[in-house]
This record gives sequence, structure tokens and C-alpha cells, in this order.
Amino acid sequence: MKIISNPSKKDWSQILERPTKTVDDIEAIVNNVFTEVKQNGDTAVAKYTTKFDGVTLENNLVSNSEIEEAINLVSQDLKEAINVAKTNITKFHKAQKTANVAVETTNGVSCWQEKRPITKVGLYIPGGTAPLFSTVLMLAIPAQIAGCKEIVLCSPPNAAGKIHPAILYTANLCGVTKIIKVGGIQAIAGLTFGTETIPQVYKVFGPGNQFVTVAKQLATKFGIAIDMPAGPSELLVVADDTANASFVASDLLSQAEHGVDSQVILVSTSKNLIADVENEINTQILELPRVDIAKKAIENSKSIFVETDEIALELINEYGPEHFIVCTKNNNFYEQNIENAGSVFIGNYTPESAGDYASGTNHTLPTNGFTKAYSGVNLDSFTKSITFQEISKKGIQNIGNSIELMAETEGLQAHKNAVTLRLKDLE
Repeated sequence: MKIISNPSKKDWSQILERPTKTVDDIEAIVNNVFTEVKQNGDTAVAKYTTKFDGVTLENNLVSNSEIEEAINLVSQDLKEAINVAKTNITKFHKAQKTANVAVETTNGVSCWQEKRPITKVGLYIPGGTAPLFSTVLMLAIPAQIAGCKEIVLCSPPNAAGKIHPAILYTANLCGVTKIIKVGGIQAIAGLTFGTETIPQVYKVFGPGNQFVTVAKQLATKFGIAIDMPAGPSELLVVADDTANASFVASDLLSQAEHGVDSQVILVSTSKNLIADVENEINTQILELPRVDIAKKAIENSKSIFVETDEIALELINEYGPEHFIVCTKNNNFYEQNIENAGSVFIGNYTPESAGDYASGTNHTLPTNGFTKAYSGVNLDSFTKSITFQEISKKGIQNIGNSIELMAETEGLQAHKNAVTLRLKDLE
């Protein structure tokens, strides 16, 4: 990790740049795939599955027999671990249900708000170097709690034309209604336009690489909603001499091993801790099966020394990390004042891995600084709020004149007439 000491505020933007390609670099590729899938449906999907995933499929729909096979392949220990996570994630997301809001704004004017599930949702589950069956839990569970009728899951096939059995097992466990062996840009395009086998959905969820992220953003141009721009994983740890250097290093490496375009950052008021963490990283990284991936991610990463917690917090809010770990003697200061973060982990015994798997919070979070405006996935992500109103005769008499005056001032005479006719009827 590159060590930076007391950087000038004017240099923060450059120091905190993500190691990602710009949209311009990959937008042309995404546009081409979208155009072909829109025109040629499954034929185009099959073409790009062969091109990008290196496999040609006779059928991209997962069959019941494949699900049964997957159930038998997943060990009992893993099934029990998945059930622990499912229980906690379900508890946390069920607790997010809110009551309807109802108020009489004026005598005779009743307004209320109710939530309805998004009928059709698409879940994108990365495969690649790490089959993220945990993301199935994070997306399918709240979709099921919300009451979504169609839950369509897309995940790329491996070289044998299969989806990892843990993904299939978890999808079946969590109520996914259709599973499709397709990944990357072509999966997002299929969910956007619909094909012979891929249903068109109303909203697309899930993380992915930079191509998937741009594909999701392009989908919005065609009337499809997305959860957020969720790209390569990132983690920022703020720590001081009260932190355990080996713990900090393990957390940084836990995100670095996601992919070569992941980024981890350590911010500290202690030069000694930075040195200790550096030593720990150099030791621990050699023991990782994904050492080559982690090393490349670490090359994109930084340790930043600052003098005070106040400077650290300002820098962190500027960065807006996806994951934010706090291990300092002033944890409350960061907890109370953090403004831009996807999910926060407090204390020496709260690893980011807990949120990734089994504590109960959702791990599908905004990246690339989008925490400044986006929330992570939650129960409300799978619903929309509908407002209702009912006005009595007394109610329209109470607010009618105000409506007439406002409509007339805006030059919208028909708006005024809709009220005037009713008021005259009551005279």
C-alpha cells in the first residue's frame, strides 16, 4: 500500500480516485450488446455468453433437476451456515416494515401512503472468480418479504455450463421464481428488454464488475429502475493505536481479494499503526489462495496518515466508502458524524465479513462515492410508496378556493374548473 502523510486538502480528490475505468472506456461495448439483445433476443444472449463466458448452452434456463442436484452437492455444514445467515437477514429486514402513514391535512381532506411491492424484479448474482451466493440471500430475502411476485435471478455459467450449486441452493431456498444461466452485460440487457427466456423486469438489483455497472446505468434509459451504481468493492478503515493491527490487515485483505479493481484505504492518526498494518499485510497476503488478485488490489490502495480525527472524518466523508470500519478510541465521534458511507462496522470485533454474510445487514451497497446520495439495499428498495387521498364535500369547500387561485395564477384554467364545478354543485 502506498503511504501518504498529511496530504494537502487540495490533493484529496486525486489521492482518493478509484482504480476504475471511466464510463467512456466501456460504454461503447455495453451499447453494442444492448442493441443486439434488443433486436435478436436469446440469439444475441447466446452469442455473448459464448464470447464472454466461453461456453455454448443449449438452454439457459435452470431446470428442476439442476436445482435438485445442487441441493445434494451443498454440504450440510454449509446449509446450516446459510440458514444462520438467512435467519438474521430475515429478522433485520422484516424489522424494516413500516406502518401506513395517514393524516387529515384539513377537515374533510384525508391523505395516506401505502407501500406496494415491485411486481417483477431481476437479481444479478456475479459468478466469475467468486460465486456470491451470499448476495442471493441479500437480495432474494427482502424481495420475498416485500411480496414481489416475480423474482428472476441471472448468474453467469461456468465453463461446464453450470451455476455454482450454492447459488442454486440459496436461490431455491429464498423463493426465486426463475433462474437463468446468463451473466454480464447480456444479462442486464435481457432483463431490460425481455427475451424468449428472460422476463423483462421493472427493477434490477445486484453488484457486478464495471461492465455490469455501466449496463445497469444504461438500463435506466429504457425505463428500468436499478438499486444503485454498485461496482468494484471498496473498504476504508479508520484506526489508531487502540486498534489491533492484525485485525485491520485482515479486513483490508478481505476486500482486496474481491478483485484486481477493488480498493482498500487505511486512514490513521498513528504512524506506528500504519507500519504495523503494513507488516501484517505482507505476512497475511502470502497465505491467501487469491494472493495474486489481492496483491494487485493492494497496489491500488493507500495508507493515509492525518493529525486529527476531525481531519480524518472530513477526508472519509469526501471519499464516501462502501464499507467503513471504525477502530479508534473515539468511535462515537465517527459513528455520530459520518455522513457518507454504505455500511459502518464499529469496534475491533466487528469485521466487515460479518456484514457480508451473517450479521443481518445488507451487503449490496453503493460504491464509487455514490454513498453521498444512495442507500444500500433494504426492504424499501423492493417496494414503492403510493399516496391516496379522499376529500369530502366539506373538504373541497375548505381548500377549493386556494386551489382555484393557484391554478389560475399558473394559467391552468382546466385545473381551476375541475374545482369550480364541484364548489358550484355544493352551493
